[in-house]
Amino acid sequence: QVQLVESGGGLVQVGDSLRLSCAASGRPLSSYAVAWFRQAPGKEREFVASIASARTMTYSADSVKGRVTMSRDNAKNTVYLQMNSLEPEDTAVYYCAARLTYARTYAAAYDYWGQGTQVTVSS
Repeated sequence: QVQLVESGGGLVQVGDSLRLSCAASGRPLSSYAVAWFRQAPGKEREFVASIASARTMTYSADSVKGRVTMSRDNAKNTVYLQMNSLEPEDTAVYYCAARLTYARTYAAAYDYWGQGTQVTVSS
């Protein structure tokens, strides 16, 4: 199994940038497809972005397309989510998740989850 720990969240203002980290242990994260999800109070968990395992092909939700970028650092066994031009609607707890084989855009498909990191965007 693989264990995931998120970090990098915090309080920022509209238009600021953040880079969230998802550090893995137990298994090489390069063997997994990894995705970021977020959940705001009173709302369901929603897909943000994903990155493939064997290749670095990425996909992002329409709500964040053009503002987020996922990347891998295999030496550090870490996946990153770069977020730019942050908006109040981006406020949520952000989770990274992993699964074998292919990336998916729905939360139920993922087997391994981190504890989440809070991102708050104020105006």
